[in-house]
Amino acid sequence: MKLARRRFLHLAAGAAALPVVSRIAIADTYPSRPVRWIVGLPPGGAVDIIARLIGQRLSERLGQPFVIENRPGAATNIATEAVVRAAPDGYTLLMTVSANAINVTLYDKLNFNFISDIASVAGLYRVPLVMEVNPAVSANSVPDFIAYAKANPGKINMASAGNGSAQHVAGELFKFMTGVNMVHVPYRGSYLPDLLGGQVQVVFGPISQSIEYIRTGKLRALAVTAATRQTTLPDIPTVAEFVPGYEATVWSGLGAPKNTPAEIIDRLNKEINAVLADADLIARLADLGAIPMPMATSEFRKFVADETEKWAKVIKFAGIKPE
Repeated sequence: MKLARRRFLHLAAGAAALPVVSRIAIADTYPSRPVRWIVGLPPGGAVDIIARLIGQRLSERLGQPFVIENRPGAATNIATEAVVRAAPDGYTLLMTVSANAINVTLYDKLNFNFISDIASVAGLYRVPLVMEVNPAVSANSVPDFIAYAKANPGKINMASAGNGSAQHVAGELFKFMTGVNMVHVPYRGSYLPDLLGGQVQVVFGPISQSIEYIRTGKLRALAVTAATRQTTLPDIPTVAEFVPGYEATVWSGLGAPKNTPAEIIDRLNKEINAVLADADLIARLADLGAIPMPMATSEFRKFVADETEKWAKVIKFAGIKPE
């Protein structure tokens, strides 16, 4: 009887250890085949280029190809749904972007719930915007601009890359926090010719897109939208220096289908944070106007939730509808 009991306890202990061994095995053997990394934007843009830069480094570190697959359309919703429907095994990943957080409220009927259906894995980078005006606007600072806008309600045209775009919601956040009245003018193509020509007066746009126009005086930078001043424009203040609490950046991260094993998510997070510390990659990101955004998985999950909540308030305030 004692031998039988001892054997039972031994077997029970072995069975209890199996999940731990299994989890270690998952982490040690992942990935054992190519990984698809789905990007919801066309090839050739900054998001696609950065995905390929990081994917190449992950391939070198983990010994399997990270294959970038572009699925543009519906403001990244097509790509997101493809990952939501994929097996939660770590072999289909999503390039999450700030548009994902905006789309949660912008679109009334999506076939998925971004927050619950996509597991946050890691932050990748953020891109600050710059509040810039045509030089004909008689404002040399954010306070000047607020005073000018309030003296000319509805007479300032604010350009963006389209309804619900990062530039649009950044401008609407500024309106929400300052009480100014500006007319939103969405563009399907580049708004820069009209901004340079004075047909539109202000934009909250990517620094990399217009920094040469700012340096040559063809556009006037009033402030950057990040929480801190930027090395590319060190003398330009932040919006928050005049409008406390204001912050708006374009960002990107890595997501996976819900129920992806935690061990795989943890390994990807660790490897991505190591890649983001590489000096060569940091320099390449800087060339594209991007700043590394390494985070623990829990930090990135909270960041995405906070961004979603912030833009929900702005979208409801402005009554923004998708095009």
